Amino acid sequence: MSADSKKTRVGDALVEQGLLTPEQLEKALAKQRNTGRMLGETLVEEGVISAAVFVRTLASCLGIKGCQLRHGLIDPSLLPLVGEDEAQRLCIMPMFRVGDTLTVAMAEPQSLPAIDRLRLITNLKIRPVLALEANICEYINKYAGGNVDVDSFLTSLAESDVEVIERESVDEGPATDLDTMVEGSPIVNLVNVALLTAIRDNASDIHIEPSSKGTRIRYRIDGMLRNLMKPPPGMHSAIVSRIKVIGKMDIAEKRLPQEGRVHIIAEGREIDLRVSSMPTLLGEKLVIRVLDKANLRVRLEELGFRKESLEAFRRMLDQPHGLVLVTGPTGSGKTTTLYSALDLLRSPERNLVTIEDPVEYQLDLINQIHVNESVGMTFERALRSILRQDPDIIMVGEIRDEQTALVGVQAALTGHLVLATLHTNDAPGTVARLIDMNIESYLLASALNGVVAQRLARTICPSCSQKYYPSEEVLKDAGLDDGVSRVFRKGSGCRQCNDTGFQGRVGIYEVMEITSKLRKLVHTGAPSHVFRKSMHEESMFTLREEGIQISISGKTSLEEVLRVTHIDDQGAPEPIQTQCELPRDAGPAREEAA
Repeated sequence: MSADSKKTRVGDALVEQGLLTPEQLEKALAKQRNTGRMLGETLVEEGVISAAVFVRTLASCLGIKGCQLRHGLIDPSLLPLVGEDEAQRLCIMPMFRVGDTLTVAMAEPQSLPAIDRLRLITNLKIRPVLALEANICEYINKYAGGNVDVDSFLTSLAESDVEVIERESVDEGPATDLDTMVEGSPIVNLVNVALLTAIRDNASDIHIEPSSKGTRIRYRIDGMLRNLMKPPPGMHSAIVSRIKVIGKMDIAEKRLPQEGRVHIIAEGREIDLRVSSMPTLLGEKLVIRVLDKANLRVRLEELGFRKESLEAFRRMLDQPHGLVLVTGPTGSGKTTTLYSALDLLRSPERNLVTIEDPVEYQLDLINQIHVNESVGMTFERALRSILRQDPDIIMVGEIRDEQTALVGVQAALTGHLVLATLHTNDAPGTVARLIDMNIESYLLASALNGVVAQRLARTICPSCSQKYYPSEEVLKDAGLDDGVSRVFRKGSGCRQCNDTGFQGRVGIYEVMEITSKLRKLVHTGAPSHVFRKSMHEESMFTLREEGIQISISGKTSLEEVLRVTHIDDQGAPEPIQTQCELPRDAGPAREEAA
């Protein structure tokens, strides 16, 4: 990395990728000759490019991996393996160990003497990763001294407190003693940092898992789990106890699953947390669902529907009565879509009632009922009672069984608009699923207004978005192997997106509006492949085709669309054409607009 040729190569690469103009490169090189400093340091200091962009480009030139060091990527206990003095001399930072391989951030990852020295000191295989010298020195100083002072470290990270509100007092006895112990330890700061980090990064879940070496804390962002931190060994039971106490759970019961709820104030706003505990071989595992109203988008226009699909969905909701279903796997955003539909429908002139398990967000002008199966308050029983409450619109959180499905269809046939979720792979499969639940096809044909199947795809990070051409195999899977050159976009990874290339998610929606032709197919109980063929004839797109349209518009990558969608033609007597009729020049045009 010290050779001038390397600097020239990385500069040319930055210009070729459009990240730097030739004038900016020439100016930086002139300044570098006067100061003797590295080109990357000069460009980053002047704000011409970000450190993450330079590391990524230089790593590509060197043919190795590159990264930006941050908390959570580094195991602090590994620094003593090398020693602070040796780490500073070699300008390296041990990151993590897997088996007998130690991954090390190095300012000069191609230095064989340095790698040999590390191999000799640690007696481990060395996997070098490129990082900037300033970034490495920063973290050597942070983790220097061998043992990290967890309390001061976590306190320095926490810029604001998490306040637990409406907390009940703990009974006298062992629980009070343990609570006092937890309050007086670094555990409060550690839990606060975990919660604050999840809230700031828009995480949906926090996983606190026991391991043979201590505790692992991960959080789910945009549907994918990421490592957050690894607290030192011996803290797991105290962390679990702290969370169970604020969640009003029984900290003495470690053999059975439990559920709790916490209402906190963080970042100046109120946030609900749902806590679930599960006993495992090594101890209790906790999963915390983060329910932040600030992340709830309730306007249909903001969810990602294409114009034609949104108009079809609105027509379903505009019907005075009938059944509207939203399907998809867990975590695909079905509840958000239903809340958006309720937001569109709610008014003082209508009585809207929901049955949910649990109620995730409270909405005005809507009567929300929480299912409690332990006392017999099931979906089916609540739905029957609601019908005597003079409702106009009913939302059922999930149709789980035959009785709930039957009562929902009957309610739709007796003058109510019923919205509900169901677990099926796609919209056509919904009809077969309900018929399998012993719903008569003639009743379903009369009640059903339409079905929306959905998935969530990660959106490209705007800070590192770049053009690219997918491989032939990917184009073939997408049905775009027609010889037409289309430019797509993807994220190359940066600090803003934690080097993932994605930030946020967008919905992919397959809208099957029940037309007169499709209603006849419902009445006859036609198989799913017949519905798909008729949907094409009615100009309705499948999930994959909808996703391809979104990738062409530059919101997500083609590979991400293929990951979250699938083509399910099993049982079809003959193959169904799934290729979209896409505009030939859509890619470049969209690309220029972006």
